[in-house]
Amino acid sequence: MKAVALLASPRRLGNSSGLAERLMSILGKSGHETKTYFLNSLSYRGCQACTGCKTRSETCVLHDDLAIVLEDVKGADTVVFASPVYWGDVSAQLKAFIDRTYSYLTPEFVTGPVRHRLESGKKLVFILSQGADEGLYGDIFPRYNAFFEELGLFEETYLIRGCELGEREDHLHREDLLAQVDRIAALL
Repeated sequence: MKAVALLASPRRLGNSSGLAERLMSILGKSGHETKTYFLNSLSYRGCQACTGCKTRSETCVLHDDLAIVLEDVKGADTVVFASPVYWGDVSAQLKAFIDRTYSYLTPEFVTGPVRHRLESGKKLVFILSQGADEGLYGDIFPRYNAFFEELGLFEETYLIRGCELGEREDHLHREDLLAQVDRIAALL
C-alpha cells in the first residue's frame, strides 16, 4: 500500500502538517510505503485551462515541480491533504494542486461512463486546522468532498478537523485530535 501526503501549509511545523506527519508515521510503521510533499517548497502554477490533458496528453502538460506529485498521488492508495484554513478555505498551495487534478479527468468526464483516470479504491484523508472555533468554516470539507464524490475520485474519505489551534504546536496538546489520527490510521 502506498500513501502520499501533501502538506499545504507554508509552515513546516504547523498544526495541519504535524497531524499529517503523525498519520504518515503510523502508516509507515504498519508497512505502507509513504511519501510526503511540502508543497510550499515546490515551484508550480495552478491549472492554466489549456485543456492539453484532454486533447494531447493523459497527464498535465505543465512541466514543473507538481508533475511528480500528480504522478505519485495517481499511484497512491491513500492520499492525505493537510491544510490550514486561510480566509475561509484551504491554503493557496492546496487549491492550486486541487485545480491541477483536472488532469485526472477524462475528456468525456461530464457525459461519459469513465470520468477519471485514477484506479478505484483510493482513500482520502482531509486534515484541516484553524485558529477559529468549530462554528466557522465547517463548509470546507463538505464542499470539496461533494466534488470528489460526484466524480468518483475517492472510495472513502475521512476528515480530521482541528479547531482553536492558534499556535504552531497546539495539536500536540489535543488528545482528541491525536486519538482521531490514530483511529483513522488503524482503518487505513
